[in-house]
Amino acid sequence: MLRYFNIAKTVQCKRFSTTSIKKSREDFSHVIIGAGSAGCVLAHRLTEDANRKVLLLEAGPKDRMLNSIRLSWKMHMPAALTYNLCNDNYNWYYHTTPQKRMNNRVIYWPRGRVWGGSSSLNAMVYIRGHAYDYDRWETEGATGWQYDKCLPYFKKAQTHSRGGDTYRGGNGPLHVTDGSQDNPLYQAFTEAAHQAGYPITSDMNGYQQEGVGPMDMTVHEGQRWSTATAYLRPVLNRPNLKTKVKCMTTKLLFDGKRAIGVEYVENGVTKQAYSSNDIILSGGAINSPQLLMLSGIGDSDDLKKLDIPVVAHLPGVGKNLQDHLELYIQQKCSKPITLYNEQQPLRMIRIGVEWLWKQTGPCATTHLNAGGFIRSRPGLTHPDIQFHFFPAQVIDHGRKAPEYQAFQAHVGTLRATSKGWLKIKSRNPAEHPIIEPNYLDTEIDRWELRQCVKLTREIFQQKAFDQFRAGELLPGDEVQTDEEIDAHVRAKADTAYHPSCTCKMGSVDDPMSVVDSEAKVIGMDNLRVVDASIMPSIVSGNLNAPTVMMAEKLSDRIRGKEPLVMPDTPVYRPERLDQQR
Repeated sequence: MLRYFNIAKTVQCKRFSTTSIKKSREDFSHVIIGAGSAGCVLAHRLTEDANRKVLLLEAGPKDRMLNSIRLSWKMHMPAALTYNLCNDNYNWYYHTTPQKRMNNRVIYWPRGRVWGGSSSLNAMVYIRGHAYDYDRWETEGATGWQYDKCLPYFKKAQTHSRGGDTYRGGNGPLHVTDGSQDNPLYQAFTEAAHQAGYPITSDMNGYQQEGVGPMDMTVHEGQRWSTATAYLRPVLNRPNLKTKVKCMTTKLLFDGKRAIGVEYVENGVTKQAYSSNDIILSGGAINSPQLLMLSGIGDSDDLKKLDIPVVAHLPGVGKNLQDHLELYIQQKCSKPITLYNEQQPLRMIRIGVEWLWKQTGPCATTHLNAGGFIRSRPGLTHPDIQFHFFPAQVIDHGRKAPEYQAFQAHVGTLRATSKGWLKIKSRNPAEHPIIEPNYLDTEIDRWELRQCVKLTREIFQQKAFDQFRAGELLPGDEVQTDEEIDAHVRAKADTAYHPSCTCKMGSVDDPMSVVDSEAKVIGMDNLRVVDASIMPSIVSGNLNAPTVMMAEKLSDRIRGKEPLVMPDTPVYRPERLDQQR
């Protein structure tokens, strides 16, 4: 989601040899492709039934651990999140096409290639999105996905540090904590936003998302709580679960319209695994549509150009690509209370040793402890702008050390109208697809990013920041007119790392739908997709929590269990939409 990390080197996609003629066969009831945010949940829940035999395939390595000593300490230390996104052992290193409305910049898209997937690389922000997002999914053809039928699965997944209530879970595998508000800059941000006319909310994942306040994070006892830690590791000893890592799935195997197995490469050897019940793609918004297309499911015209035999003509595969854009708005700080001192080399060593020894101190959090949701304009049903507040300066994605005591807001829009696509370039599974997010294609999207700058500046100019504010660093005082702000957006806006919606869930009558409401690939048997790619439209917030929820909900569906529901759960709505900031 965040981009204060080193992306100086460009890493080429690794090549997997598929020339070996040696093959072996294995049989399972379910084969899950991808041990990420959804795949780990599925592996945990499906193997609760002793009669199911599950194979979980992951292209990347394990998130290595040895007792309490972290061999992959950078992955498990919350404050070290920037390092993970630079490591080609754990990352697919995707890049977009040059974006014509963003000065032809190529945007870096890291995605997890490790146990836990992107939940092992992300900034650990736990945001569910707004209740109205899921009600919207229902109107978009995803029957049974309204908020009342999703909230129980958010709760089922979660153990919140404040305990369970109507909205929070108290007994789930995924530990969630709310960030400390000890630093006075967090309090200043909340108070300044309130002074600007926005409400305060104590739980933006509960009754009232709208407003500013503390943010939840997937951190437990000072450690990152990825889905690998939460869901997969506790069940590795189950006899009906088999896991494999560093295995590149190259294609799906079919008998007519029925998926019967997968082909994958392990240590240069091509192998096959067969499934009697379901092949489940959980590779994410890029890998899942890529594998479908490589296997002959997608737009028939595109597949024929690459001499890929067409199994099913589903033109929606790879289409409907949606993401969030964001900007940094930075201010110098007049007092030495930011993370600047902690970011100096000797201090970093000391606090790093503290974390390795006790999992405490400044390294035990992401420091994204406050944030909020506001509206770009009155009349909207729910907020369309999100803040993550960070008490430090980030320069060039973290490749340069901070120069000042400073603080910043990461601000971006939530429901852009511009939509993109992705396509495969060749039949080579190791070649990255063409990724075209089509950022800022519409005038309303450009206007909303302009509003992000103006509204954030307004918050930073409130009285609560008077004792801390010492001059704007970004965009800078020279950027004032709409034209100047637009130029800044074109030069500096970047992905929030929320790719989604490329295997759209919807009605079978919708020609752009890829899966139905049970995540079954339309027109196929024994084949499902379960990950962020099946969102009909992007949610108003970060994507990890919704992805976990979807996997929980669909696990029940696959197991034939009665769906959970919490009818008529209250949701905040302002008295006057036309007057709400």
